[in-house]
Amino acid sequence: MLVVPEKEIAGLMTPEAAYDAVEAVFAAMASDRARNFPVVREAIGHEDALYGFKGGFDAQGLTLGLKAGGYWPQNQKHGLINHQSTVFLFDADTGRVAAAVGGNLLTALRTAAASAVSIRHLAPKGAKVLGMIGAGHQSAFQMRAAVRAHAFEKVIGWNPHPEMLTRLADTAAELGLPFEAVDLPRLGAEADVIISITSAFAPLLMDEHVKGPTHIAAMGTDTRGKQELDPALVARATLFTDEIAQSVSIGEYQHAIASGLIAEEAITQIGEVVNGTHPGREGAELTIFDGTGVGLQDLAVANAVVRLAQQKGIAQKVEI
Repeated sequence: MLVVPEKEIAGLMTPEAAYDAVEAVFAAMASDRARNFPVVREAIGHEDALYGFKGGFDAQGLTLGLKAGGYWPQNQKHGLINHQSTVFLFDADTGRVAAAVGGNLLTALRTAAASAVSIRHLAPKGAKVLGMIGAGHQSAFQMRAAVRAHAFEKVIGWNPHPEMLTRLADTAAELGLPFEAVDLPRLGAEADVIISITSAFAPLLMDEHVKGPTHIAAMGTDTRGKQELDPALVARATLFTDEIAQSVSIGEYQHAIASGLIAEEAITQIGEVVNGTHPGREGAELTIFDGTGVGLQDLAVANAVVRLAQQKGIAQKVEI
């Protein structure tokens, strides 16, 4: 078995490589060459933690495995980030374990890559202003990936705790872009592309906020009950997601489905746009991508980083 520890990931995996891996696996999913397995996600009754498994099999890339881990909200007292995970890959021919890979940075990179895929394929023509809702740890990864996917000229942002907006301002400055803190009505009116990446359990961005041609990457909702968007906003959009079954059960679209405002048939896998079997934005005024985070994304970036680690002689071999 090969081991690629967390400390080596930053020197191996680039946002560009993460983008390529995620875009390819979305295409494989839409071609029925890759499938995710049912997600297990449970509160363990200790440290307020959520723990679970996401796995799948990509027949196109012969990638089989799972990510184990979750969310430990008390980790600050241990000097650790709240999200902790490890990816395990298995030999698709024999079932033997092939690799164990640190999953923390990879999770951040693959989540940002997913929204970037949607932005590259669905952003309105001539989009100039990027709107950021949320200023947590993941927001910086999201902004960097978005700017690689599209040439923005300005970033505007909002966060429920305004003191955290320095992260967005600092990241925009790093990218050479001006940043301005705004309220949500102004963000919805001025941003051409909006990324929402919060842990909200009630809608933040309302239908009346969003005006003109806009693409929204809703990246925060990955659990039953979480919500960032007004269902009425969802109902008037052309809808895309990573995986439909997950989107309607634990993703952003769960609320519009439950309210009877949309039907499951109205949602398209982003991989169909990548493959060219769906026209994408075409004449739509508003598009939304619901990024719920699927196991195949984790396996794709983990498989890519194992190859890079082997090429550089960094992968550690362990007999089990």
